[in-house]
Amino acid sequence: MAITATPTAGAKLLTPHDHTLVMIDFQSQMAFATNSIDPVLLRSNAALVASAAAGFGASTILTTVAEKSFSGPMFEEVTAPFPGQALLDRTSMNTWEDAAVIKRINEIGKSRIVLAGLWTSVCIVGPALSAIDQGFEVYVIADACGDISNEAHNRAMERMVQAGAQPMTSLQYLLELQRDWARTDTYDMTTGVAKKFGGGYGIGINYARAMFGAHEG
Repeated sequence: MAITATPTAGAKLLTPHDHTLVMIDFQSQMAFATNSIDPVLLRSNAALVASAAAGFGASTILTTVAEKSFSGPMFEEVTAPFPGQALLDRTSMNTWEDAAVIKRINEIGKSRIVLAGLWTSVCIVGPALSAIDQGFEVYVIADACGDISNEAHNRAMERMVQAGAQPMTSLQYLLELQRDWARTDTYDMTTGVAKKFGGGYGIGINYARAMFGAHEG
C-alpha cells in the first residue's frame, strides 16, 4: 500500500493551546544543590520556557514547595511573564498528589502535560509517572530541569522516557509552538524570546539583522 505525504504537522507536535505547562519548584533551596546544569543556563532556560508559554498564551501552572518555611521564592524569571498569577504552594514532593494543583489541571482540561523544574529525579519524575498512569500525554523539558548530579538527572530522564514521556529542550519548546515563520502574530515575540534567552541562536538573529537586515522565514 502506497504512503502519501501531506504538508501537515505530526500529531505528536505541541501547539500553544493543546497542553498545560507545569513549572515546578524553581526555588533557591533546590537550586543550591543542583549540579547537573550550570545555574545561569538553568535560569535562562526556565525564563525561555516561561516567556514562550506566556507569549503564546499556553495554559501554565506555577507551583512551589514549602515556599515560606524552607525552599524560598520562585525564580523571578519564571514568575515575571505571568504577573499576578498565584503560585500553588505544596507540602507534597509529588505535584500530582496536591489537590489544588490537580483541581487546576482539571479546570484547564488539557490531556497533554509539559513539565519543567527541580529536581528531575523527585519533583519531575513524580508527576510525570503519575500523569502517565492516569492517561495523560507527558512531555519533559530536559534542559529546564536539574538535579544534584548528572547521574540523578540522566537516570530520571531515562525512567520517564521508558514510561512513555517525551523529552524535549527549552528552545525546542519555543520553536515547536511557532513552527512557521509565516505566523506573523507571534513572529516578533518568538524571535524576541530567542534573542534574549536563546544563547548562540539569539546572537545569530541579532547578527543577521544588524549586518544584512535578514530575518527568519
